[in-house]
Amino acid sequence: MAAVDAVGCGDRLRSAAEERDRAELRRVMRAGEPVDEIFESFIGPLVEKAVPDWRTALGALLKLPEVGGPVGYSGWMALGIRLAAVEPEARRITVPLLMLLQWDDEGNPRQRALDLFDAFASKEKTLHANPGGHTGTPWFELEDGNRFFDRHLK
Repeated sequence: MAAVDAVGCGDRLRSAAEERDRAELRRVMRAGEPVDEIFESFIGPLVEKAVPDWRTALGALLKLPEVGGPVGYSGWMALGIRLAAVEPEARRITVPLLMLLQWDDEGNPRQRALDLFDAFASKEKTLHANPGGHTGTPWFELEDGNRFFDRHLK
């Protein structure tokens, strides 16, 4: 298992523009205003910057003698799509999918998540929806995710 913080997350530095975008996104969310436009303008560039980091990390990991394919990905859905397709076209992605949806996620509109799930071309896809906001994913979803990876990566 490996984890890579996205640009501007964790200990990684943020630009002044990223700080402004984050502040504006928080303001819009607190005000209950639509987040779609600002969310896209904020998240898109973060995904673009994160893909090369993840591809570099994955390449380095796959060179290790104890690591062999196949590999799985768990995390930020937008980044996962870009990593899998190297372009944001979910209809081209046919790998098995387990998608977690927080029903009341403040920053990810429910319908957009449902449309994305529907767009995946995967023959085997499962959607788990739970009540709560963005950081409220229940602990048992981790166990389900581990079973999913066990099934598909062994």
